[in-house]
Amino acid sequence: MKLIPLPAFSDNYIWLLHDERHALVVDPGDAQPVLAALQKFNLQLQAILVTHHHPDHTGGVAALREATGATVYGPQHEVMPEPLTRLGQGAQVQSLGLRLDVLEVPGHTAGHIAFYCADVNGAPLLFCGDTLFSAGCGRLFEGTPAQMLASLDSLAALPDATQICCAHEYTLSNLKFACAVEPGNAALSDYAAAAQRLRAAQQGTLPSNLLLERRINPFLRSRQPDVIRAVRAFDASAQGEVAVFAALRQWKNEFQ
Repeated sequence: MKLIPLPAFSDNYIWLLHDERHALVVDPGDAQPVLAALQKFNLQLQAILVTHHHPDHTGGVAALREATGATVYGPQHEVMPEPLTRLGQGAQVQSLGLRLDVLEVPGHTAGHIAFYCADVNGAPLLFCGDTLFSAGCGRLFEGTPAQMLASLDSLAALPDATQICCAHEYTLSNLKFACAVEPGNAALSDYAAAAQRLRAAQQGTLPSNLLLERRINPFLRSRQPDVIRAVRAFDASAQGEVAVFAALRQWKNEFQ
């Protein structure tokens, strides 16, 4: 299996997974990068997976469906380009000889889903849309802090080796905030330096992996004493794990 992040817009990634004959694509906000890749690699598009309804994730769906006849899969409870197969927690997608399990991860949007495959080239793979980013998480446009915390907890429970295929190259800005939250975190400092080198060389930082994210991502570490102390320095009223998480997200929203 080949996994390719296709850059789109200013910082989106459209994920393309293929076996050198057939392909699936995740969150195609723009059809053109996908059509170009299908032609370049001589691939037939089998499935289009969509994590949530935002236009930078759905804008290319109709054109790709029309051009390729691929089946579209998306969230059960969001307004989506029709027709599609709607999926909720526990559903499965069979494509490229793989089984992808659907996880409901509300927070960024009310009906956001993720797609998890237990084995792609010997490691698990997660297409998480805008729920989990490297060193960050999505803004809470529709869901609540409690929902997002629960969604991130469910993703954090996946195996260490899980490849995290986020939909945006936000890593450097996320790391700037993460370092402000945990300036004494050596793993975070090391990763920030490595990510800066990658971006300086015009390379992407994704996919990440879950073991790394548990070590450096403040939104997966909101119960750690150092993170709690930092959050309460920002908002002394943050008491309880949901309130701490909410204050952490608000701090990130305001962070320059």
